[in-house]
Order: sequence, then C-alpha cells, then structure tokens
Amino acid sequence: MSAVVPGAAGEGASLGGRPARLATGVISAGRVGAVLGAALAQAGHIVVGASAVSAASRRRAEELLPDVPLLPPDQVAQRADLVVLAVPDDVLPGLVRGLVATGSLRAGQIVAHTSGALGVSVLRPATEVGVLPVALHPAMTFTGRAEDLQRLTTCSVAVTADADEPGTPAAGGMGWHVGEALVVELGAEPVRVPEEARPLYHAALTHGANHLMTLVGDCLELLESSGVRESRRLLGPLLGAALDNALRHGDRALTGPVSRGDAGTVRRHLDVLSEAAPRVVPAYRLLAARTADRAERAGLLPPHAAHDVRTALDEEDR
Repeated sequence: MSAVVPGAAGEGASLGGRPARLATGVISAGRVGAVLGAALAQAGHIVVGASAVSAASRRRAEELLPDVPLLPPDQVAQRADLVVLAVPDDVLPGLVRGLVATGSLRAGQIVAHTSGALGVSVLRPATEVGVLPVALHPAMTFTGRAEDLQRLTTCSVAVTADADEPGTPAAGGMGWHVGEALVVELGAEPVRVPEEARPLYHAALTHGANHLMTLVGDCLELLESSGVRESRRLLGPLLGAALDNALRHGDRALTGPVSRGDAGTVRRHLDVLSEAAPRVVPAYRLLAARTADRAERAGLLPPHAAHDVRTALDEEDR
C-alpha cells in the first residue's frame, strides 16, 4: 500500500513501505491521544506538539511523549502536517470550527479524529479549507499507559474517509489510502467503515465492550458478597472461554440454563438475586430473554422450552 501525502514534510514521500516523516500534532494528550502520538513516533513520525489541559494529561504527555512541547491547540495544529484530534465527541465539532476560524489549519494537512461514532462529515469545515479528512477509531480500550502501545499492534482500526458515492468507500480515494497506511504503520489492521455506518458500528462496540465491563463488575460483586474467594481467578478462564467460543461459533456456542430450557434454575436465580442484589435483576431478565431468543433461533431451544423460560422471566411475584 502506498500513498503520497500532499504538503507533508518531505514532499512526495510515501506512506507505504518507507514511512513519510510527518510533523504530527496531538490534540489532546488524553488516554487515546498520548498513546497514538507515541505510536506514531515509534513509526518514524515526529511529534512536534501536544495539548494537555488536565494534570492527568500532562503526566501522560511526560511519560509517553517526552520532550514534546505542550502548547495550545491552535499552535499544535499550525506546526503539524498530521493533526490528530483525540477529544470527546461533543467537543470535536466546536474544536474543528475553532481551528478553522483561527486559521490554524491549511491546505495539504491531514486531519484525523479518533471518534468512533463520527465519520468525516464532522471535519467538513476543515475540508473546505483544503485539508485531507480521515476518521481513525482503534477498536480497543485505552488505559493511557505504555502497555497500550503493544495492544494497539493487535487491534483493528476503523477507517473512514470521503467517498465518491454515499455508502461506498472510494477504491482510489486519497483519504482511504492515507488512513489505511497510517494504521498499517502503527502495526494495526485497517477496516473500512462507511460514513453512514459509524453510529451503528460504535453502538455495537460500546454495547459489547463497555457493557461487558459492567456485567463482569456485577458478577465479581455477587461472588465476593457470597463469600467466594479469588473471584477474578474463578471468572477469568470461564469468561475467556465464553468469549472465544462466541467469536468462533456464534449462537451455537450458547450454554447454561436458558439455552437448555431449565426454567426452574432461572426462577431460583431470580429469587436469590431479588434478595441479594435486586439492582441486577432487570439486567439478568433482559439478557436471559435475549439469550432465549438467540438460542431458539439457533435451534438449541425448542419453542415449548423457550416459552417456559420466558414465563419464568416474566413472573413478577418475587
């Protein structure tokens, strides 16, 4: 893969086999921005500035971006060929408009944001002054520590750029090639996600990753409150195997009382949860109902058994 970066340091340099040395600015040095800045530096780019407001961001910059000057966002953008906008979704539109209004962005720059839910349309004001817009979203959770650099090399990164037609990534579009080349330089795997798919793409990842953490947290608290020791060691192999089976085999890998049609066990679960952890009951019911739907659709759960499970889940007299 090779792409020529317009206006980059070393005009006409390639982002293919031998990386162009892009002057890179990071706005801001949060958990994602600091790690991406460090990863780009490892790939041969030169981080010329970063913005950091909070004490935590300044500490991350000191650890992951040593000797990189901390500057206001407009000055970071003015110094850079590649501007990485790693800010919260709600902040991004105003930041882009502000950088354009102050003249901090110029034609020929690459501007990449890291929002999962937004595509390149949020960069439209910058596109109108001649920048190359790219949306890069690493599909991983960030701690903001050096360990993330290794994790980044094993993850996929959603790439979105301008398309020739709505819904169709342009096969020869400069933005797609540049975005994918940057991802490959990071050691990650690029995955093309069309503009209009970004909200549902992000909802799916959030539902899986973030809600999984909530689910695991609830399970750990239940085990610890019951007096079970080493709850993390107990859950780790079980959850790891469940995730691996789900990714490999889909709904055919479903196990447990719901997929077996064991309505009596489901009732006992609801009884004990109602006493020990009533706040967990609504989530248990919803997830068990979805499990019953999926198990029945996969042919694991006969219709009459699915009915019994749903009846148990719907009973309110507990």
